[in-house]
Order: sequence, then structure tokens, then C-alpha cells
Amino acid sequence: MSHKKLTNIPFIYTSILYIAGLLLFLEWLYPVDEVTDTTFLGIFVIYTIFCFFISILQVRWWLSFLLKGFGIFFILNGVYSNYGFWSKHWFSEMFADFVFNIEVLIARQWFDLSNMFRTLLFLIIIWLMSYLIYYWFVQVKRVMIFSVLTFIYITLLDTFTVYNADWSIFRTFVIAFLALGIVNVLKEIQSESLQTYRLSTRPLWILPLVAIVLFSSVVGYAAPKLDPQWPDPVPFLQSAVNGSGIGTGGVIQKVGYGENDSTLGGSFVQDYTPVFEAFMKEENYFRVESKDYYTGKGWVNSNDGDYVEQVDLDITFETFSPIVESEPSELVLSFDERANIPKLIYPYGARHVVAQNEDVTLMLNEETGEIRTEIDNDAVNLSGYSINYDSPSYPIELMRKSGTPEDEELVRKNTRLPNNLPSRVGELAKEITVNHESQYDKVRAIERYFSGNGFVYQIENVPVPTDDQDYVDQFLFDTKAGYCDNFSTSMVVMLRTLDIPARWVKGFTSGEKIAEDVNELGEDVYQVTNANAHSWVEVYFEGVGWVPFEPTQGFDAPNNYAVDTSNADDVLDAPEAPELPEQDLEKPEQDAQDVFNPSTGEKDSKFEFTKTHGIILAVTLLVLIGLMVWKRHQLRVYFLERKMKKQKDAAAYQDAYHYVLRLLRHKGFQKEPDQTLREYAIRVDNFYSTDEMGRLTSRYERLIYQNGSTNIVDDELSNLWKNLIKKILG
Repeated sequence: MSHKKLTNIPFIYTSILYIAGLLLFLEWLYPVDEVTDTTFLGIFVIYTIFCFFISILQVRWWLSFLLKGFGIFFILNGVYSNYGFWSKHWFSEMFADFVFNIEVLIARQWFDLSNMFRTLLFLIIIWLMSYLIYYWFVQVKRVMIFSVLTFIYITLLDTFTVYNADWSIFRTFVIAFLALGIVNVLKEIQSESLQTYRLSTRPLWILPLVAIVLFSSVVGYAAPKLDPQWPDPVPFLQSAVNGSGIGTGGVIQKVGYGENDSTLGGSFVQDYTPVFEAFMKEENYFRVESKDYYTGKGWVNSNDGDYVEQVDLDITFETFSPIVESEPSELVLSFDERANIPKLIYPYGARHVVAQNEDVTLMLNEETGEIRTEIDNDAVNLSGYSINYDSPSYPIELMRKSGTPEDEELVRKNTRLPNNLPSRVGELAKEITVNHESQYDKVRAIERYFSGNGFVYQIENVPVPTDDQDYVDQFLFDTKAGYCDNFSTSMVVMLRTLDIPARWVKGFTSGEKIAEDVNELGEDVYQVTNANAHSWVEVYFEGVGWVPFEPTQGFDAPNNYAVDTSNADDVLDAPEAPELPEQDLEKPEQDAQDVFNPSTGEKDSKFEFTKTHGIILAVTLLVLIGLMVWKRHQLRVYFLERKMKKQKDAAAYQDAYHYVLRLLRHKGFQKEPDQTLREYAIRVDNFYSTDEMGRLTSRYERLIYQNGSTNIVDDELSNLWKNLIKKILG
């Protein structure tokens, strides 16, 4: 058996252990894209392998820090920026995002964190885990803790989420038991004071271990199993969260569209069951109905209203005035078979419906805007329909000039409040709007108030008001934590204290875009789930009609605004208009590689990162790292030799001698606790058939006590050191 094979065995075993830790950690990452909204899972997996690869090579800490840090910023640039990695615009963009998120963290507004900052934190966690698992698996050889935690993690996900962990459990079992077997063998060898390099005499001991673990795993997977002996906890938990939707009351609810909004408050759990898919060119808020009477605990309608049949499926319900500019549009809704909403779900400006079932009847409640779908007077869930609608552009200037509505009944109905509403709610509304004159500016001031001032979007641990507590008062002054019902109800109530007509509206947001440009009309496909059930605010402006507003943090109503560009204030007051870079506004179709910079009068180079670039860079980095690792000993010897020739003092020789000891430990020559340096040197010399280790040790013992004397390293000592290094490295 060759000497090289003898000395490499210990590193092989530690590498196997660390790779096992890597594979177990990947089991924590695989479910992320299924149970969260996280994307780019492949990038996280690649970065994980990159970090573990660097850690297993045990490069210098500063080099490891630079490589892993570079990997993070390279990923952030490729995913979130259109600028090249070395562009000053990218660094400015990254710095601004970092400063913003630090301010958000200080204000404890967790839901306002940007996606780039969330990704940064996730990558840092992966970085730290590469060190932690190296400590657990390689240094202290305690793999049981992490293995058990991995089992618990994936079984809980399998039980309570959509993630199917059958194969994950199988993989974890195989990996964990192989690692446990190797660790126990190594610990037994260490406890018996056997020399590590002797493992090479029986390297095949690992094969029976692999065979036993694989055989046990296959038998366990294929063998017949008893039925569950304990009742399934999931139905019980589902019964505990069986609220019918947002605003159904109770301690914990399941998110979705519900009928009963009389008792708001309480936590809810997300439900991503699909409701419908929308084929449309632009995002919309889908309206279902509004409610006009706030009770102090929730919302009800002051009267049931009359239902009027919509002749030829033409919608007569209007939310905005005919003078509002609009653009004819069309969208198609296709419902999931599990959806149970026998009502029309429609965008603002709906005019006509084309239903797949020709026998359907639409019944409109003109008070609330609710449109029931019926066949022969029985409620029915439609499988799909298309809607022709007029997409409005609300005139900001006209809304600013809007005065008190002429319809007194409309004002009375939509400014009513309970007599026991705490006075401080109205006082807060006046304080927020004290510097604003027009109704529109007051509305926007209250809408913006919720974006800061300590308010947070939160679905867990949301309290229900007590019997003597007002729902809005509790949110505004006590908790400042809640979801859309809290934000929208509070805005409506504060507006009503200012005698501004407002009402509470519920329906669905646009959901998530799942496909682009799917037909000849250039429509995109949006998937809307129960989690997209939502509530917002409508405010009445004389001459304009009912205009939607969005106070909930993290949401943005997809409104279009007709802005008078002659007034700079109006331009600034259209927050939904996207802020594009100057060059995008001037030349939206220019080549991405050749962007004109008006500040310099020159063209900036704009690098577009692609998957091919990522692969090339990753391969290049791996090759460079591999070369550095392959030649790391030669590089270290070169620098130590230069140091000895230049300084020639005891400190330089001490570093060189310690490197010999470290190299020997790496090759399997462990020094026993009760063994002297001379005894250790004799054992090394016997193995390599030389006397160089003994001579180096003798010089080391004499020189180390000369208190840093200079000119004590001669050519003979340097040659002895180099010769021994060559023998050790083989």
C-alpha cells in the first residue's frame, strides 16, 4: 500500500461526515419553495454547496470570508439589479436598500423589509450554518442532534403543509445513520488510542456499514405497516381554525372570503387553496360587496336592500361617474372546482358578463354592489365567465376640488358611527389632517398614516376586542398590529369622524402572476387563492363617485390616475405611478447594453446577467479555488521559507516548526497527550526512515528559549525543514 493512500484516509472520513451534514441541511431547503413564497431555490442550493465546499477545504478565515461574501453580493446583483456587478449604480442601489432596511428594523416594521434584504439575511444564515455543521460533524462529531432536528422538521412539514416528505424521510434516515456509524467508529478508535493513519489498513470497514443502512432503509420503506395507532391531529386542528374567512371572529380563523363580518379581530392562518384564475392585461382589485354600518366590533349592512335582475347580463351598478375617463377592457375568470362563492367577482367598471352557462341570472343589490349568481332562483357557483369593463383613471384635480355631496342620504348613511366610539379616534383623525384643506388630501393623509407610526401587518397574535373595547380604538392606540380588516376599518371610521363619506369593501386582490402573454391579446394569467381575500376602503367624491384607497401595509391598490401635469403637486400625489429611471422614460426601447446617462453625456455600460454568465463564473471560481487548495501546501511552504530566510529569528522558525506539526496531524500523526516532542519525533522518523524530525525538534527546543534572538536560522536548518516537508507531502 502506498504512503499517499495511507496519509489521505483521515481527510476522506471527515469529508464524508461533512458531506453528510451538507445533505441533511439541504433537506431543510428543499421544502422552502413549496411552503413559502420564496423563489430562486436553486440559487440558495448552489450557494449552500459553495459555502460547504469552502469550509471543508479549511482555507484561511479571511479568504473564506472574502469568497463567501463575494458569493452573496454576486447573487444579490444577479437577481435584483439591472446594473453590472462593478457598476457604481449597483453599489449605490445596494447601499440605499441597506440603509432603508436598517431603519425598518429599528422601527420594527418587519413586513416592510425589501426582498433583497430578506434574501441577504437568508444567505447569511446559510453561511453561518456551514460553520455550525462543520463544528458539529467534524470537530466534535455530534451528529445526533442535527439529525433528530431534521427528522422533526420534515415530518412536521409533511403533516401540516403541502410538502410530501416521503422520500425526504428516507434520504434523511440513510444519511443520518451512515454519519452516526462513521462517527462511532472514529470515536471508538480514538478512545482506544489507536493511530489514525492505521485506519488505512482496513478501509473496507465502511462498506458493511453502507450495506446495513441501505438494507434496513429499503426493508423499512417496503415492509407492510400498521394503521395509525393515534388519531390524526390535523382534522382536530382544522376544526379549530374553521372560520369561514376574514372577519369571522374567533381566536384563530382560516383566511378566505366569508359572509359574517360582524365580529372582527383574532389571528388567522393562511390558506392557499386556489379560487380562480384571471386572464387579464393589468392588475385589478376584484370587488364582491361593501358594508355600510360599523358597530364597534365589525360591519353589517343597515338594510338588506332589493335585488334587481341584470337584463342580458348587463351590469347597472356604477361606482364612478361617467365623466371619469376610462378605457374599455376585458378579462376572463376561470374558477377552481373547490371554490364556493355564488356571487359575481368583478373589477371596477364592470359593464357586461358573458357566462359559460347561458341560463345564469345575475341579481344585483344596488346598496352593496353584491351580485348573486342564480339559476332558477337557486344560488350557483359559476365555473367561469368573461367581463367587459371600463378601467377608470380617477382625476386627481377634480377630486381635490370635490365639495360636500348633494345626496344627503348618501352622506348620512356613509358617515354614521356608533355613539360609544371613543373620542380620541376623531381627535387623531383631526390631528393627522390638520394641515390639509381638500377632502382628497385629507383622505391621502390618513391612508399614508398607517405606513409608519408603529403599525405593523400581522396575522398572528391579533387580539379580539373585549366587550367594553372598540375594535378601531384598540388597533389605533393599543395593539397597532393587525391585517387588512384592522387597517381598512380604521381608515373608514376616521374618515367618517371628519364627515367624509366612506365605506368598507371586500373582495380579492389580483393574486400572483403565473404566466405571461398567454394569448393573442397579450393577457397574463393571475392565480387568486383564499389568501388573496382582502378588504379595502372606498371614499365618495362629488362629481367623481366612489374611489378605492388602500391603507393596509404591503398592499397597493392598482388604481390609475388622470394627472394634470401642469401642477407639480399633482404629479407628486400620484403614488401608484411607477418611478422609472430617467433614461427609461426617454428611451424605453433602447438596448440594455447601451444606456445613455444624461448627467455625464456618455453611455453607461449595462451588463445583463444571464444563467450562462453565472455558470461560467461559478466554474471559474471553483477552478481557481481548486487550484489554490491543490497547491496550498506548496504556497504555505514557499511563504514560510521566505520568512525564515528574511527574518532568521526564533519566531520565524517557530511558525515553520508548528506548520510541520499541523501537517503531520492532518496526515494522521496525532501526538498523544502524555508524549513528549522528542518521543513524537522518534515515531515520525521511524515511519519516514529519517532523522530529520528529531534534529528539527532538538533545534526547536534550544532555539525557542532564546527569547526571539535573530540570525539563528541557517541554511542547514532550512534544508532540513524543506526535506521533511517533501517527505510528508509524498
